Amino acid sequence: MFRRKNHSNSEQGVEDQQQKVKELRASLGQLSGRSTQFCTDACLKRFLEARNWNVDKAKKMLEETLKWRLSFKPEEIRWNEVAKEGETGKVFKANFHDRHGRTVLILRPGMQNTAALDNQMKHLVYLIENAIFNLPEGQEQMVWLIDFTGWSITNNVPVKSARESINILQNHYPERLAAAILYNPPRLFETFWRIVKYFMDPKTFQKVKFVYPKNKDSAELMKSYFDVDNLPTEFGGTATLNYDHEEFSRLMAQDDVKAAKFWGKDKHPPGPGGNGSYSAVEVAPEP
Repeated sequence: MFRRKNHSNSEQGVEDQQQKVKELRASLGQLSGRSTQFCTDACLKRFLEARNWNVDKAKKMLEETLKWRLSFKPEEIRWNEVAKEGETGKVFKANFHDRHGRTVLILRPGMQNTAALDNQMKHLVYLIENAIFNLPEGQEQMVWLIDFTGWSITNNVPVKSARESINILQNHYPERLAAAILYNPPRLFETFWRIVKYFMDPKTFQKVKFVYPKNKDSAELMKSYFDVDNLPTEFGGTATLNYDHEEFSRLMAQDDVKAAKFWGKDKHPPGPGGNGSYSAVEVAPEP
């Protein structure tokens, strides 16, 4: 009896979510161009989930993202435009996945090599889009692994850069982050963290995990996310981490070609999609 009731409640929950998706789609009005590709049911569901299934709030969030994509044009960024930012390997897509098959981005703030915020954000957005493009079917999220080796106050990421990164991730890529693992942050990072955490919404904040190599709970957490044989030694695994900029550039150039081919003869090949694929967006004027 109880099992049937639970099953019924589960079905009702799914039906309610589907109805919310329909309501959100109807509230958006007429869409045109690539916005119809962007606003898949999976995409709308992510925005709804980010706003606790409040249709009005999800609509506002989604419309702001549509405007941002029209302005920022993430689908038009190509690796050769941001390759200089990646010379030190400060952010790159790992050659392994987590236990759920999710794409892993490795971030090494101690490897910061530029000062221009616009180019840094362009580089980050390119790699987020690429990470989504490489998600396996049925998977919508990625994991960030942040290595603090070499990090210090002198080469620290400015608060403005951190705030903008958080803003882009949580407001324009909702529910794309499964976890952000901060591996062995130094004591000095606590001051920086006390400032940065206030830029995060509660959902993003809960996904941030502090991990320390000599802590038993931290070790168990890493094992729950990763196979230690795939995980680099920098993160407590047994594999070797070797960032080869030339090789990585070759792989990114290949992905650029794949993305362009995937979207056919579009004048501006759209950004990668994964589940709920998307591209550049434009909104038709309301009648």
